[in-house]
Amino acid sequence: MGSAEPDLYRDTWVRYLGYANEVGESFRSLVPVSMVWASYGVATAYVTADAIDKGRKAATVHTQDPMRVGVAVVDTFVWQSLASVAIPGFTINRLCAASLALLGTLTRWPLPRRRWATTALGLAAIPLIITPIDRTVDFLMNSSLRKLYGTPGEPPTPH
Repeated sequence: MGSAEPDLYRDTWVRYLGYANEVGESFRSLVPVSMVWASYGVATAYVTADAIDKGRKAATVHTQDPMRVGVAVVDTFVWQSLASVAIPGFTINRLCAASLALLGTLTRWPLPRRRWATTALGLAAIPLIITPIDRTVDFLMNSSLRKLYGTPGEPPTPH
């Protein structure tokens, strides 16, 4: 009995590309904003590639049902867009902005030190926000868009 083929976008190093924008947001106070936007480009490319991959896999299994293929693509793209790009990017952005402002108010640290501390905090927060965001997106999707599909199928795994 052979094991299932690993999913390139969920089971390999490629999945870490979905974290690119969170890393970009963590470094926002230290790098040009164009680098932050480039990190969103990487994460969005990952999301798009995963959605296309899930559509291709659905097309292989459901050759006579294009609706199932469309659902696979849409479900993956929306889930990944929310859970990998929009919500974590916003969360890290606001966390870092608030911490930079608070450090400016509460400490006498020079600006470079405050910026590096903010970046370290943003990076440290990434693993802590993943599961709560993923669960929230599952709940949101199951409570809304997936009700339109009839059968929601299996929700995507984190990043």
